[in-house]
Amino acid sequence: MDSNTLETLVAEPAPLLAKTASERRPYLTIKADKGWVPLNLGEIWQFRDLMFALALRDIKLRYKQTALGVIWVVLQPLLTAGILTFVFGSVAKMDSGPIPYFVFLYAGQMAWGLFSSVLTKAGGSLVGNTNLIAKVFFPRLILPLSALPSSLLDFLIALCVLTGLLVVYHITPGLGVLLLPVWLGLLLMYAIGAGLIVTSLMVSYRDVAYMLPLAMQILFYCCPLAYLVTKIPAKALFWYNLNPLASIFASITWSVFGVGTLHWDRLGYGAGGAVAMLLIGVFSFKHMEKKFADVI
Repeated sequence: MDSNTLETLVAEPAPLLAKTASERRPYLTIKADKGWVPLNLGEIWQFRDLMFALALRDIKLRYKQTALGVIWVVLQPLLTAGILTFVFGSVAKMDSGPIPYFVFLYAGQMAWGLFSSVLTKAGGSLVGNTNLIAKVFFPRLILPLSALPSSLLDFLIALCVLTGLLVVYHITPGLGVLLLPVWLGLLLMYAIGAGLIVTSLMVSYRDVAYMLPLAMQILFYCCPLAYLVTKIPAKALFWYNLNPLASIFASITWSVFGVGTLHWDRLGYGAGGAVAMLLIGVFSFKHMEKKFADVI
């Protein structure tokens, strides 16, 4: 064997080894980011199957080992509306104008249920999945977003019940019902934004879990769900309108029943608050995301 042949045999494994090393290169390298972490929507879309799997798990666990199962989706809001109708309608003598009070209250409960469900589930999503966060890599934003599918499913079922109630009571919505998706979209922006803030804080401060139910209860009475805005005293109306959610819920009532008046200045204030809440929620979540696995 001459020297040229020997040099060729020694030199040939080098490209082969380099090719093998490139093939073994990891698909994704996880690094600790510093400063602002940009929102990667493409990454969230890539893990969409995980989001729907978590939502399906939530639906299955909620009705596991229950005698009535999915019937609770219909029965719970009806019972709640019935009890509140007795308390506010019969005892407190609240008036809903030409709309039957039970139907009026059920519609408010339906919208509030969507807002409350998304915010509450998103708020506890990180603490409720501690082991998953500590052991598996995936976009953490998937966890609070997984509250959307199950909550929307419950809302659609409640909407079918409301449609039946409108038929029974001979109530025909006007063209304003076409704007209902707009108000619901703003409501979801508030819920998701607030949920991201709550879940980010709950990782470090578990006190938030005890404060959230109280805050939700106070907020319920600060929104026109069991009463019309026209029932608010004139001297308190300015302070009442500082709540941006009030105009959103009032718009939902207007779209479904045609009662009340749309105040576009208040709606602009409410829409601006929805955008601001969503942006603040995303910023807070992404800012604290790199600490979740260590702190939780």
